[in-house]
Amino acid sequence: MDLLERLITIFAENGYLAVFIALMICGAGLPLPEDITLVAGGVIAGLGYVNVHGMFALAMFGVLLGDSAIFLLGHHYGARMLKWRLVARILTPKRYAMVQEKFVRYGNRMLFIARFLPGMRTTVYITAGTSHRVSFTRFLLIDGLAALISVPFWVYLGYFGADNHEWLMKWVRRGQGSLWALVGLVVLAGLVLWWRHRHHAHRTPD
Repeated sequence: MDLLERLITIFAENGYLAVFIALMICGAGLPLPEDITLVAGGVIAGLGYVNVHGMFALAMFGVLLGDSAIFLLGHHYGARMLKWRLVARILTPKRYAMVQEKFVRYGNRMLFIARFLPGMRTTVYITAGTSHRVSFTRFLLIDGLAALISVPFWVYLGYFGADNHEWLMKWVRRGQGSLWALVGLVVLAGLVLWWRHRHHAHRTPD
């Protein structure tokens, strides 16, 4: 039985609470993939154990809470966190220096992109907190916008694929690439709307 099937079994037996706890584990940087957790939550909704919209709302809350906790710990304890045994395993001094350099170069874009990089997410959020380059309000806004793309993608993928395991696994494997395509479409749509608004503003007489 693979990880997805094990999570589906646990979530079906324990409902929303199990999904929430699993998302807290993901947020802490422990080896439990967030995307698989969200897909499993969507699957139990598709199987009728919970409401899919309720699952989406819970997943958003759990994801943002976990991300915020990591950020605020970094913000409060600063570089001292690097000496904690669990953090030191995730965030080595070399990786910390690399992410700091990326923040200098890319700024807030780094936070947005991090949500779609499972192996870097916790590292980036801790570094964002310790660096004090980003306020908590701005962090929550950027992370929330990114989560509004990634969370529904995985939850509703699980929901619509609940009765077709073969189809679901195919799209889970394709998922990260498809998610990047979705991000590209959202960014493109935003740019088009911005351009149309700006063009309209220039044409409107004073």
